[in-house]
Amino acid sequence: MPRSSLLSAKLYGIVDLGYVEPSALIRVTAEMIEGGIDVIQLRAKARSPDEVRQWSEWLLPVCREAGVPFFVNDYPDIAASIGVDGVHVGQDDASMDEVRAIVGDSMLVGRSTHSLDQAAAAAADPRTDCIGFGPLFATPTKPDYSPIGTEEIREVHARHPDLPVFCIGGIKKEHLPSLVESGAKRVVIVSGILQAPDIAAYVRAARLLLP
Repeated sequence: MPRSSLLSAKLYGIVDLGYVEPSALIRVTAEMIEGGIDVIQLRAKARSPDEVRQWSEWLLPVCREAGVPFFVNDYPDIAASIGVDGVHVGQDDASMDEVRAIVGDSMLVGRSTHSLDQAAAAAADPRTDCIGFGPLFATPTKPDYSPIGTEEIREVHARHPDLPVFCIGGIKKEHLPSLVESGAKRVVIVSGILQAPDIAAYVRAARLLLP
């Protein structure tokens, strides 16, 4: 899947096992797709690789049928063996050389970044297909990272206009108007989507707030 598929993406959703029971994974993913989500990632911290593999095998065909890029968090080996669209790795995970040696050249690779310097380092490698930039706000999914705020959103986009930058971290639907005003083009929402009483409606409403 080409990087251009991410340039047109606006709303990235993460199916996080911290919020979703395994039995609800397919339903939640389908509801996110129904609402118009542009990208989906499976994130299963502190779960076994066998579980991550199984859940990835459940969700890939759901996303593939809808034409929505499907990423796996943290596990390039699982991503490669199943043939998902992308893998997302953190600052403390494998290097790009190591990731590409596992997944090859055609899979999308995203990298978490927490500062302008880290964003620049990721962007300097043409094998990086997208970055997460944050956490903008305090979030229980990233308790070890201090929020970086919104002041650098416009700058990171200006420095890397051809790299899909997804703002992340504690973002809810109600934040979107001010984030767009601050220069955000793409966002990741996690708990706001997953805890919504009507996931499809929440995604649909959030998507409309992103130009």
